[in-house]
Amino acid sequence: MLLGIIPFVGGLGLPELMIFAVIVLVVFGNRIPGTMRSLGQSIVEFKKGTSDAEDSNEDVAKDS
Repeated sequence: MLLGIIPFVGGLGLPELMIFAVIVLVVFGNRIPGTMRSLGQSIVEFKKGTSDAEDSNEDVAKDS
């Protein structure tokens, strides 16, 4: 079954990818903004956590 799909993947061009993108936007369009917002908040929290860890490491190094 999978071997029948692999040759098709090599034949994807720009028009096929554009059609696929439009279909994905129509099906999942209302979920994309919320997902991107959550992703952005996660990145901000990760950066805060890493900067806090760096700050605490610098404080420990100064105390030693």
